[in-house]
Amino acid sequence: MEALDRIVIGLNNLSVKARRPRVKPGQILVLLPSCLQAGDCKQNVVGDLAGCRRCGRCRIGPLLDLCERAGVAAALVKGGRMAVKLARQEHIRAVVAVACEKELRAGILACLPKATIALINRRPHGPCTETDVDVAEVEKAIRWLTRAREY
Repeated sequence: MEALDRIVIGLNNLSVKARRPRVKPGQILVLLPSCLQAGDCKQNVVGDLAGCRRCGRCRIGPLLDLCERAGVAAALVKGGRMAVKLARQEHIRAVVAVACEKELRAGILACLPKATIALINRRPHGPCTETDVDVAEVEKAIRWLTRAREY
């Protein structure tokens, strides 16, 4: 099933790029899975990213720094329902979503016709535990949507 999900994600990303949407930073939402947070972190930042101390033990701090520089909204969510609820907000025109294949496939379909660039997270410790994502790939997706050269 993961292989099929990867195909759906790849086709979605190609479709978004073919449509060439151009959106303002304030219309972009970066959705991050709660499993990006370090497993032994004492800060509960789900739903309130302001609580992140940006200690450097996980990617959340660098991702928040990027989103602030780019002027885009970010949310750390525990599941697909909350992610879809946030993505369906009227002022959001594009989403950069980070998650596992299954969650991305479901989210892409739930958010249509909004432009969603999907980035598969890395799972060096197994599923749903201290996952990882390349911050440069998230930045690249945001820059592509806004047509900005750098942040």
